[in-house]
Amino acid sequence: MSSTDPTEQPMLAPLLRENRRSLSLFILLAGMFIFVAAAGALYFALRPEILRIAVGPAGSDDQKLIQALAQTFARDRSSVRLAVIPTDGAAESIALLGASKTDLAVTRGDLDMPADAQSVAILRKNVVVLWAPSGLPAQGSKKTPAPKIKSLDDLPGHRIGVVGRTPANVTLLHVILNESGIVADKVEVVQFDTKQINEMARDPTLDAFMAVGPLDSKITSEAIAATARDRGEPKFLPIDVSEAIAQRHPLYESEEIPGSTFSSSPARPDDKIETVSVNHLMVARRVLSETTVATLTRQLFAARRSLEKELPGAANIETPDTDKDAALPAHRGAAAYIDGTERTFLEKYSDYMWGAFLLLSGLGSAGAWLRSYLKRDEKTSTIALRDRVLALITQARDGNSAQQLNEMQREVDGILREALNSYDGGALEEGDLAAFGLAFEQFHRAVVDRRTALGDITPDLVRFRSRQ
Repeated sequence: MSSTDPTEQPMLAPLLRENRRSLSLFILLAGMFIFVAAAGALYFALRPEILRIAVGPAGSDDQKLIQALAQTFARDRSSVRLAVIPTDGAAESIALLGASKTDLAVTRGDLDMPADAQSVAILRKNVVVLWAPSGLPAQGSKKTPAPKIKSLDDLPGHRIGVVGRTPANVTLLHVILNESGIVADKVEVVQFDTKQINEMARDPTLDAFMAVGPLDSKITSEAIAATARDRGEPKFLPIDVSEAIAQRHPLYESEEIPGSTFSSSPARPDDKIETVSVNHLMVARRVLSETTVATLTRQLFAARRSLEKELPGAANIETPDTDKDAALPAHRGAAAYIDGTERTFLEKYSDYMWGAFLLLSGLGSAGAWLRSYLKRDEKTSTIALRDRVLALITQARDGNSAQQLNEMQREVDGILREALNSYDGGALEEGDLAAFGLAFEQFHRAVVDRRTALGDITPDLVRFRSRQ
């Protein structure tokens, strides 16, 4: 007789049900985890990335352009947006970039840059304009007065008024003078705010003027017109050593100012003039994502045309130099967009896709192990139930009464229900169910044989039931 205690059998059903509930709970939690992970990944993939950009001063063309770009990106629901950080000027903007307090900055290319600063786009080219007043003709005189300053060589010993208070303009002037063979200390420099143009034009102690800005600069045109009105028609001073400056100082470039750039009647200048330019840039830190900067650059040049109607200066936006030996290298994201080497979707996200695949595989393996771990008790319980049926077969062959056989039959009926429930729940496989079927059949035969032996049923009834 089996050593299995019949009193233990009623405990098996609750145990199986508890294990099935644990497995169902695990499957539910795993499904929720996968859903939350997928939803989180989708949220982070689709949410716009906001980049901080430092630009100033307030009310400047630079700030107006960046504000317009920020509004355009927000209106178009672009994947990269801009958050404007106002500053007092390019120097403060680049200082914030160096302190990692901004992601982007609008600045001049000849300012001291952080070691990891790289260009994203050229917003405009600032050209140097140098001119000297010719003087107003004397009352009643028909003779055109001659300017004191006819070339850069005449500047020593004179005062020059510079539009803008940024030290970068003075530094640039000194480079021009030194490369022209002129001792910079012999030229006195007086700086004026952009709001002091009329004051500068009326200052009789100034013998020459300098402005740095784009060819379509309103400030430069107003300064030239003001000095022409108060001091006579300007004599524009060419920078004949512009190419030499560009070679020795890579941050500067040689440029030409076309005739009639600042006025067509009278023509100012009356012919093209050789000069020097410096780029006004949007720069980013090297650590900024390649994908993010490539997307930003694409959005920037896509929005340029639509902004030209509102801000004519947007037409000056150009691509930076992508050569590796450039004075200020282009950010790898901007270079990828400009050179057409942007990675495809699969190239960008293949590593993430493989990582997700491996993660899901790992989760699947972990789930299978956990499922097996949780079902270990069910498996043990199933084996115990089967062993109990085998034990009942032996007991049935030695049964002493029909009542005892009926009790055994009821217990086997309960085991049958548990076996079918386990099969439905996945804890019992088809092979195990077949083994149960064989055990149930043997038990049935043992009961029939014992009932016959006890005289509870006749052999003819046994044969009749067998035929049924």
